[in-house]
Amino acid sequence: MKEAALPALDAKIAALAARYLPLAVSILEEAIRIPADFVDRPADQGGDPRCGTSNHEGPRIEYLRRTLLEIGAARSPDDVGFDAFGNLEWRLEDPAGGIPRAEKKVIYLDGHCDTVKPLREVWRAKTGGLDPFLGLVDPAKLDRAFLRRELGYLPPDDEWRHLVFGRGSADQLGGVVSQIVASKILLELMPEGALRGVVVRGYATVAEEDNDGGGPLYITRRLLPGAPPEMIPDVVILTDSSGDSKKGALGIYRGQRGRMQIEVGVTGRSCHGSMPWEGLNPLEHGGAILAEAARRYERREGFADHPFLGHGTRTASWAALETPSDCAVPDRFTFRFDRRLTVGETPEQAVKDIETLESVRAARAAGLAVAVGVPTYEEPTWRGYVPGNPQIYLGWVTPEEHPAIRAAVAAYRAVVTPHVAEQNEQGGSLRREPRVDRWVFSTDGVGFPVPAFDTSIAVPERKRWVVSGAFKHPAMFGFGTGLEQNTHKIGECLDTRELQHAIAFIARFPSAFAGR
Repeated sequence: MKEAALPALDAKIAALAARYLPLAVSILEEAIRIPADFVDRPADQGGDPRCGTSNHEGPRIEYLRRTLLEIGAARSPDDVGFDAFGNLEWRLEDPAGGIPRAEKKVIYLDGHCDTVKPLREVWRAKTGGLDPFLGLVDPAKLDRAFLRRELGYLPPDDEWRHLVFGRGSADQLGGVVSQIVASKILLELMPEGALRGVVVRGYATVAEEDNDGGGPLYITRRLLPGAPPEMIPDVVILTDSSGDSKKGALGIYRGQRGRMQIEVGVTGRSCHGSMPWEGLNPLEHGGAILAEAARRYERREGFADHPFLGHGTRTASWAALETPSDCAVPDRFTFRFDRRLTVGETPEQAVKDIETLESVRAARAAGLAVAVGVPTYEEPTWRGYVPGNPQIYLGWVTPEEHPAIRAAVAAYRAVVTPHVAEQNEQGGSLRREPRVDRWVFSTDGVGFPVPAFDTSIAVPERKRWVVSGAFKHPAMFGFGTGLEQNTHKIGECLDTRELQHAIAFIARFPSAFAGR
């Protein structure tokens, strides 16, 4: 593709992204709405109260598959399907490009289609006029003051016509819809060179909220070993929310901390609450462990810091109590820590930090059993696949000078910068200049790192995978609609102006990357 043709491609991509914005909004609204057809229906009539959440994505992801074909975002039904894990996958390629498939650059588009719990009654009670599936249902009762307190950023009131409300709007159905509509544009502009020299593989993954990176873990552990070069990614675009309530929307995010779950089980001896000396109280000893762990985190004892990704964190995130009654010494207390791992921290040391707490030693000395370890994720996906992976999710960083990041910056400047008005640059709104930054939360990217010594995946040197300590991974970066501070919250929403530019960016990146 000649350099002179690039400005023309920029203009066509931007124009099609604007033209197809109403289509993208309609797909997004329907993807958000679909669980409403199932959550209140009896199970014997096909109902599912957890529809749309992790491992219950079936109706939504089937809709996305049909939509891909109906709108022309895939060349053939043979290019669209589900893998055994339950991920929706599709492939885009220019068959007349004149470049052997094995020599093409491979670009993955990755976004998860599950959401956290909708909390429907809470939405209705706290917002007045919002439903997590149906969006804005009663404008007259909408509590705008609550939403401004709850969410990290909202545009001025006279711009709320651009907002789509609903569970999953920001995290991250908007990203998946961006991938689908951008795929349509890539195929339409294939004669203009939009797909020349690349294979684009799109994924709408499942169970990410419950098991970060589970879908990519299946791909890297089951599909890529022994795979040919046209399957192995040169770069992965993660379309999770990459906006910030203060720094601006649509950042280019080149890294994130890792995450793990640490489970502590404290087993004592139950007895009647009137005679506690007859028992061993796991709740009280477990509470002491939680309190000591919190104090140590507040003092940052045992936590590393990194100038780009930030410091490691630890917080108590879940608990369950086994007790015969509320007037008894309990039998067992189980709780978990959410541990975010920055560069220089290891899962093994994070577990050891809990194992060696003085309160753990004290509980054992008192006669209680204390087990500290990493839980395994065993919940079957909507297709019945049991992941069975330890709940350790690795962090990653792609160097800023990597060609993938440079191409991302170039693509932004080509199709986003010219279409953003400078006077709107405030809070979480769009920015004219690309912002290269990092995530605070976790994404599907944690599923792509593999051991550096692992040779089961034949990665050609030209793919320029990143080696970081004991692991290696394809170049990755995030570019997605939605603000991190608005995800998982009551009143979650998406500004559709971001949706338009995300579509344009994803449609422009392949040709920008192929040219480097």
